[in-house]
Amino acid sequence: MTVTIRAQRAGELDVVRDVAVRAFRDEVIGDLVVALQQAPAGAAGRFYVAESDDGRIVGSTMLTRSWVDAPARLLEVLVLSPLAVLPDHQGQGIGGRLVTHALREAEAAAPLVFLEGDPAYYARFGFRAAGPLGFTKPSVRIPDVAFQVVTLPGHEPWMTGALVYAEQFWSFDCVGLRSPDPSANPAT
Repeated sequence: MTVTIRAQRAGELDVVRDVAVRAFRDEVIGDLVVALQQAPAGAAGRFYVAESDDGRIVGSTMLTRSWVDAPARLLEVLVLSPLAVLPDHQGQGIGGRLVTHALREAEAAAPLVFLEGDPAYYARFGFRAAGPLGFTKPSVRIPDVAFQVVTLPGHEPWMTGALVYAEQFWSFDCVGLRSPDPSANPAT
């Protein structure tokens, strides 16, 4: 099967939402995709799909706007999330091609791209643990190893500080990991 990575087109949001729901087995992730694309966080307008040779969308990812609260000023950055590939197409390199494409596109738009994810997967794309590079997680629920960043050509040494996620990540409670045991979280 041949897959083409391209920009998401108008009218494809419902299909992209469905891909995310099926990949994550979670309706909330689909709702997050829609909310990010329709809100100011999506103003960056960087939404990508993997299209199979029969015209089906089998994967997607997006870069949305967030900020780093740097000592000098608030700095606009991008967050790569979510990365979704239909279950029957996983393990074929489609996710990697989406990430590579998104990072190439991000180079002209921002100095940094952040994500929450498995370092064993994302390290090959240049992502590194963000904490040792001077960045602070937006939530204690994000494991240190999962909080990652890739620095792009526009990055300068002063560009460090706390990552501030777009409001939609918080509205849909899609930041970090929740404990499956409510008694383990005294805030609930």
